[in-house]
Amino acid sequence: MQQKNVLDLLSSKPSLQEVTICGWVRTFRSNRFIALNDGSTIKNLQCVIDFENFEDSILKKVSVGAALKVTGQLIKSKGQEQSVEIQVSKIEILGEANPEDLKLTILSPKHHTFEKLREQAHLRIRTKTFSAVMRTRSKLAFAIHEYFQKNDFNYMHSPIITGSDAEGAGELFRVSTLNPINPPLDENGNVNYKQDFFEKETNLTVSGQLEGETFALGLGKIYTFGPTFRAENSNTSRHLAEFWMIEPEVAFYDLDQNMDLAEDFIKYIINYALDNCKDDLEFLENRLLQEEKNKPETLRSDMALRNKLKFIIDNKFIRVSYTEAIEILKRSKPNQKKKFKYIIKEWGVDLQSEHERFLVEKHFKSPVILFDYPAAIKAFYMRLNEDGKTVRAMDVLFPGIGEIVGGSQREERYDVLKQKMKEMDIDEKELWWYLELRKFGTAIHSGFGLGFERLVQFVTGMGNIRDVIPYPRSPGSANF
Repeated sequence: MQQKNVLDLLSSKPSLQEVTICGWVRTFRSNRFIALNDGSTIKNLQCVIDFENFEDSILKKVSVGAALKVTGQLIKSKGQEQSVEIQVSKIEILGEANPEDLKLTILSPKHHTFEKLREQAHLRIRTKTFSAVMRTRSKLAFAIHEYFQKNDFNYMHSPIITGSDAEGAGELFRVSTLNPINPPLDENGNVNYKQDFFEKETNLTVSGQLEGETFALGLGKIYTFGPTFRAENSNTSRHLAEFWMIEPEVAFYDLDQNMDLAEDFIKYIINYALDNCKDDLEFLENRLLQEEKNKPETLRSDMALRNKLKFIIDNKFIRVSYTEAIEILKRSKPNQKKKFKYIIKEWGVDLQSEHERFLVEKHFKSPVILFDYPAAIKAFYMRLNEDGKTVRAMDVLFPGIGEIVGGSQREERYDVLKQKMKEMDIDEKELWWYLELRKFGTAIHSGFGLGFERLVQFVTGMGNIRDVIPYPRSPGSANF
């Protein structure tokens, strides 16, 4: 007999033929109704027992959290919540769950905070919220690969261990096999990395961009999608020490084409989620609506979750220069009445999330792409404009979170790049290969980075980024 999953059976018609299903007990009511879930869907399958025909020793083991193998006929359901249910003829207990032990876990039926769920991250995937989030995460990851493969991009695996700091921020996790207590020293009393495994200082990657550029200037269109690491001591709901990044790079693309790519890509991914995660998004939207009832009205979202996703798809992303955005913000009521936490006084400041959200949610009422940022607040690899003070950078801004994508046209001119590296104290010897790219058939090229967890957070409506990754890594926390 072929074993089915809950998702398949709930979309099947009643049949005289027996079916077999495996799953975990979500509820067991009146010694008669088992709600079984196997992770294939947010929905449970009701399994109905004629308890007089089953031994008490079996029924006593049917507890919340237990793993069962159930066989029976798929019949039309008498209840309103599902169209079909199983009339059980046989139950096999695959794994027991002691009710007394269960009381100490997040699988017990009482309400648990998300913080409590993080403490038992090995079990939280069994809850409705996290199963919905992680199924959605899986679908989004597939959609990313599908989009790029359909558009003739090559998938590149950029290195996890590297000697470069792509962002130049110095927030790195060091990789070393040297004795941390008594490392070998050189003649100047510094750590002698010549005796280390790689014979130089190395770290976990903060970005695959620089290596991605080398492949784009040979394969034309590439993307990386992998883990990246930042040793930034930010213990907030927006930051992780380990997260996944999507980074396409395209040869012969200027900034306008880069913005076109970012908009098309994001709309495709979100549309895919709306089409393929309907049950999970409905559940997550209802969860969010219930959560917001306890908030003051001023802190509630203007849009329900799926309406927010449709807002992205249905609206053309408005493109605004940084300079124009600064003028809008300077004249805005929140700025003039000092409602912003960070008051905009002059050109050249780095925009905060509150400013970005104002532009999207209040002023333009549309997703926004800001471009041509001051060179002083952007990375060394971004192409310098003819004015000498701005670079061909762009950020995509979304409602609720602000920046979700950051990218630029890359600096393809050897002399200009070399000068910028010198001004920003970037080690030319370490990045000799990156400079050398500009010597052999240099060409304009562009790309962007999108933090995958930020995308998952936006699509699922979760408030904390630690709740959209299986096992979050943050300051003071590397459990599981």
